[in-house]
Amino acid sequence: MQMQEIRNVAKSLGIKTSRRSKVDLVRQIQIAEGNFECFATASDGVCDRVDCIWRDDCFTSAKKLKN
Repeated sequence: MQMQEIRNVAKSLGIKTSRRSKVDLVRQIQIAEGNFECFATASDGVCDRVDCIWRDDCFTSAKKLKN
């Protein structure tokens, strides 16, 4: 998902978006939705949340953070 789309989702949930990274914004969205704040933590490429809308971005971001 593109940053602007993530910002729009965050804003719709009342989350301030200025100066926040993609990882931080998605985690704040996850918290606001009542989910685990696990975005970009699947550094080994394993996650049991197959229905998560962040799944593909999560793996990519986790890999970047690991390097």
